[in-house]
Parts: sequence; structure tokens; C-alpha cells
Amino acid sequence: MTEPLIELKGISKSFGNNRVLDNVDLTIYRGEALGIIGPSGTGKSTILRVLAGLITPDEGEIYVQGIKREGLIEDANESVGIGMVFQQAALFDSLTVEENVGFLLYQNSNLPRSRIRDLVKEKLDMVGLPGISHLYPSELSGGMRKRVSFARAIMSNPDNPDEGPELLLYDEPTAGLDPIASTVIEDLIRDLQKTQGVCGTYAIVTHQDSTIRRTADRIVFLYQGKVQWQGTVSELDSTDHPLIKQFMSGSVQGPIQVVG
Repeated sequence: MTEPLIELKGISKSFGNNRVLDNVDLTIYRGEALGIIGPSGTGKSTILRVLAGLITPDEGEIYVQGIKREGLIEDANESVGIGMVFQQAALFDSLTVEENVGFLLYQNSNLPRSRIRDLVKEKLDMVGLPGISHLYPSELSGGMRKRVSFARAIMSNPDNPDEGPELLLYDEPTAGLDPIASTVIEDLIRDLQKTQGVCGTYAIVTHQDSTIRRTADRIVFLYQGKVQWQGTVSELDSTDHPLIKQFMSGSVQGPIQVVG
């Protein structure tokens, strides 16, 4: 593959006495779709937040296009824009869809409101939600809220195109959705990458079998804070690795400790 887009080396992170990440190495290459899977509570969402620069690791180094990151994302002047889609969509309930999607531009640009409204409409069209700018999050279904959060994550300032997201991070984007709504989201993730060319690189955390198979090319399996296995999606069904076999089959028998 080409030079890594972003690379984690020896990353560890603890919350109190709980060591969530333990000397993790992880690399994301430009143009790839990386799936991060594993049992609950094994550090998957924490890795996304480290990648996004929302939290700093206790140990280890982060390199973005070969340049070491210092501090949080707000402290860095990085060449790679990063967008994040949170598990619960994380929309502002008191703002309309237009104000949510255009929030970054309303707060941090000198664009006229009419231009921002046009950009919001463009992004909503991309995620298949035309004509809902005036609605509030409480008026949307769960799948619609997820897609609005996608539109917000891919929003960029046309006056500063280099600031647009080159890497998208998805934290369980199909969690809590019915199978049909999940398929819509899975198709959208691939469509944004391959058809619309909005953002060619992403990492996705998911537990859902269909989402793993339909949105990821390469898989990293986390357990007990460590990367235990890496491979392609097709190798999930052929590997004899006991952790993968237990996880993909959903069996309570195996090396993964069942809590409760």
C-alpha cells in the first residue's frame, strides 16, 4: 500500500484503573475502508476518539501523513481533515436540520447565510434527505438522524477546500436501527466513498454482521485493549483464530469472556 494516511504507534489509554487500550498499533491507508470490531468495552470507540484527536493517549505516538501529532486536534495544524459520525448522531435538539448541518460554517466562516443554506441543501441531497432543512431532530426517525449527522460530517467550506474531511470515522452508525434502515446507512457509507467521492477513506466501528461485511474491506479485531487479529472481510469465514470464530458465531463458548 501507499504511505499511511494516519498511524498509531504503541497507543495506550486508561480511564481510572481501567486500561482500555494497551500498546495498540493501527494504520489507515488512503482509500481504504477499515472495520474495527470486537466485544463491547474493548476500546473501539476510544480508538476512534484518539484518531479524531478528541482525546490524547497516555502513551504512544500518532502520525498524520508522517508528521507527529502533538496534543489534541484543535492544537494541531494537520493536512488531513477528519470528520466523525457519532453513535447517537449527536445533533443539537434545539437547532433545525439546516442549523445542525451548517453549524461549522455558521460558527467559523464568513459565508453569507444564503450560501450556507445552499451548501446544506447540497449535502442533504447527497445523503438522500431533500426538503427537510426546516425540521428539528425530534421530528426525524433514527435512520434520518444518522444521515443528517453524515451530512454534517462531510460539510466543508468551499473557500477552504483543503479543510474538508479526507478521513471519516463512523462509531456504530447502524446501532439501534432496523435491518432496512441499516441497509440504507450501509449503502450510503459506500456511496459517499465510491460514487460521490466525498471522502475516500474511512474507519468504522460496528458489531453488526451485515455492516461489517457490506462496509469494510480490511478488519482489525480488538480484545482486552489489544489488536488480536487483522485480515480481510473474506478471511473472517476462513480463519481458525478462536477469537474470530467465537465472535462471528456469537457463541458463549470460547476464549472471549462473557460478562454477566
